[in-house]
Amino acid sequence: MFKSKKLLVLLSMVLVFALFAVGCSQPADTTPDGDTEQPAGDVTVKDTLIVAQGGDPASLDPHATNDQPSARVMKHIYNTLVTQNQQMEVVPALAESWEVIDDLTYEFKLRQDVKFHNGEDFTANDVKFTLLRAKESNHIGHIVGAIDPEGIEIIDDYTIRISTEKPFAPLLAHLSHTASSILNEKAVTEGGEDYGQNPVGTGPFKFVNWVTGDSIELERYDGYHDGPAKMAKVTFRAIVENTTRTIELETGGIDIAYDIQPQDVSRVEGNSDLNLIRGESFTTGYIGFNAAKKPFDDVRVRQAINYAIDIDSIVEAVFQGVGTPAKGPLGPNVWASHQGLEPYGYNVEKAKELMAEAGLADGFKTTIWTNENQQRMDISEIIQNQLRAINIDVEVKVMEWGAYLDGTAAGEHDMFILGWVTVTGDPDYGLYALFHSAQHGAAGNRTFYTNTRVDELLDSARVETDPSMREKFYLEAQEIIRNDAPWIFNNNGENIDGLRKNVKGYMQHPAGHHYLYNVYFE
Repeated sequence: MFKSKKLLVLLSMVLVFALFAVGCSQPADTTPDGDTEQPAGDVTVKDTLIVAQGGDPASLDPHATNDQPSARVMKHIYNTLVTQNQQMEVVPALAESWEVIDDLTYEFKLRQDVKFHNGEDFTANDVKFTLLRAKESNHIGHIVGAIDPEGIEIIDDYTIRISTEKPFAPLLAHLSHTASSILNEKAVTEGGEDYGQNPVGTGPFKFVNWVTGDSIELERYDGYHDGPAKMAKVTFRAIVENTTRTIELETGGIDIAYDIQPQDVSRVEGNSDLNLIRGESFTTGYIGFNAAKKPFDDVRVRQAINYAIDIDSIVEAVFQGVGTPAKGPLGPNVWASHQGLEPYGYNVEKAKELMAEAGLADGFKTTIWTNENQQRMDISEIIQNQLRAINIDVEVKVMEWGAYLDGTAAGEHDMFILGWVTVTGDPDYGLYALFHSAQHGAAGNRTFYTNTRVDELLDSARVETDPSMREKFYLEAQEIIRNDAPWIFNNNGENIDGLRKNVKGYMQHPAGHHYLYNVYFE
C-alpha cells in the first residue's frame, strides 16, 4: 500500500527545493456502459451518465452518515424543504414558501404535487417523521439538534410549523443539508435495518442497484415534480485510485471525474477531449490528534508537533498550487472565518523545547491513520519523516474508508488526516460539530477535544441573532482552538472536476454536492 522508498526520496527532494525556493473509498472497467461508437450520420446519444468519485458511500440513509461520497449520491435521490443554490442563497425545494412566526418558529407551506418514488404522497407527516428521526441520529443529530421535538406542529397536510428550543440563526441553512432530506415513513419502516441500501426519496433519480465498493445505479424518476431530469440513468462509480480515475476519464470509461488531483490537472487541461472545471470549495483539510489519549492529551505535545511540521512546504509539494495553506479551521470563503490567526510556523527547536517540557524529550511511538487517498498518504509519509527530528516514531496506517470512519468515530486512533466541508457556508456547521465536546466521535469531533470556553462560545453563537455578536463569539473560539491545537491546519481546497467534452449543463456547488439534474450529452 505504501509507495517505494524511491518516491519518498523524491518527495523529500521536492520539500528541500520548496524550502530553498520560498526561504522558509479496483481496476476499473474502461468500457462505457452499454454504448458503442456509431458511424457518422447515425450518432446515438448516450443515456447513461457515469460519474466517478474517490470513495464508496457509507450509506444512503441521510441519518446514518455524514460523509461526502454518500451526500453526493443522496443529493439526487432526495429533496430537502429548502436548498442552497450555487450562490448559497436559500431557495424553495419541497417547501414552496416560509415565514417567520416568532424568534423560535418558522411556518412552511409545502408543495402539493410531490410523490415519493414508492408512489406515496409527500405531506407534512413525512416532514415531522424525518426531523424526529434525524434528532436521534448520532451522525447528524447536531444538524437538526436545535429543533424542539415538541415544537413540530402539523397545521394541515401541506402546512407545518417548526420551532427551535432557542433562537437558531442558521436553521434554514441546516434544513438545506442532505442530512435533512425528507424521508417516507412507510419506506423507512419497510426497509428496516437495510433502508440505507434501498433508499426512497422524492428526488429526480430513483435508486436501482448498489454493488458495494464498485458502483451505484440510479434511474430517472419520470414523476419528478420539477419535470424529468435530462439523463435517463446516472451511475456513480467508486474509483479510489486517483490516477485510475483520470485514466478512466481519458478513455471514456466515465464521463465526469470528481476531485481531479493536483498531479493530474495539467494532464486533463492538455487533453482536447476533456474539460477541467475549477471552483471554490468550503473544504478544509486537517491533521487531527486524539486529545483523549496520551500523550496527545497534553497541549504541549500537540503544539510541538505543529511546530515540527512544515505545512507550507507540504502544501506546495503535495497540492502543487491547488488551494492554499489553511490559516484556521474555516476557509476564507466562510463567513466569520478568522484569517488573522498566527501560524505556528516551522520551528524544530521550539518543538524540542515543548517536548522536553512535557517530559518527552526522547520522543515516543505513535500511528497516523489515513484512508486510501494519495494526497493524504503522501502527507502521512512526509509527517513520518519530519517528526523524526523530535524523536517521534510514526507508523502510517492506510485504511478502507468505512473502517477509517468507524475507527476514528470510536476513538481508536492516535493521529489522523481528514477534511471537513462547511456545507452550509455558516461557521456553526464548520465549528460546532468539530470542536464542541457534545459532538465527540461520529458527529464530527474525532479529536475528542474538550474546552469549556469553546463550548460556551459555540453555544452562544448558535442562539445569537445579532450577526456582529455571532462573529465575535466565533472569532474568539477560533483563537482558543488555534492555541489548544487539536488540529494541524493543513489546506483549503478547491473543487476540481474533469468532464468529457460532450458533457453539458454541469455546474459545481461550493459544498461539493454537485447537482446533475440538468446535465446532458451534446
